[in-house]
Amino acid sequence: MCLNGFSQDTNSVNLDTIQKHSVYKATILSTIIPGAGQIYNHIAMPKGKKKAFWKLPIIYAGLGYTGYSLIYNQITAASFKTEYKNRQNGGQLNADYAVYDDDALITLYRQYLDLRDASIFGFGGMYLLQIADAHIEAHFCNFDISDDISFQLRPSFVAGAFPGVSLTFHFN
Repeated sequence: MCLNGFSQDTNSVNLDTIQKHSVYKATILSTIIPGAGQIYNHIAMPKGKKKAFWKLPIIYAGLGYTGYSLIYNQITAASFKTEYKNRQNGGQLNADYAVYDDDALITLYRQYLDLRDASIFGFGGMYLLQIADAHIEAHFCNFDISDDISFQLRPSFVAGAFPGVSLTFHFN
């Protein structure tokens, strides 16, 4: 009989009760809620290697900035378009845009549309980057970094005549 993952007779860990860290779950969590995959990875990491929480402010700052830029550029482009239409149709003009002629309004409108498009790409890129980060970091949650792995770099001669470098790995 198994109780809390331990066998009563030998006090050994039952391997069936140890939950394995899921790369798929980290990716899906990060897709649904930005940063959730990083939190899932942080919780799954051993005590000394926890490092995923510092990424959350960067993720939300990047998404917030690009989202704000997207909205601001869209509203500004729409206001230039409205001003241009009002000038063409004889509507009420905005005093803030009185210094611009029609060509300048069209140029500014196109400029803010380009900035809006760049903000969309920035937002999408930041969103995909945090998903990729959660996916990649999930692979390293149970990665063994041991002190028994070492390497030596020594000068050597290849075929007895040509100078070279010898690289030796030791796995203990």
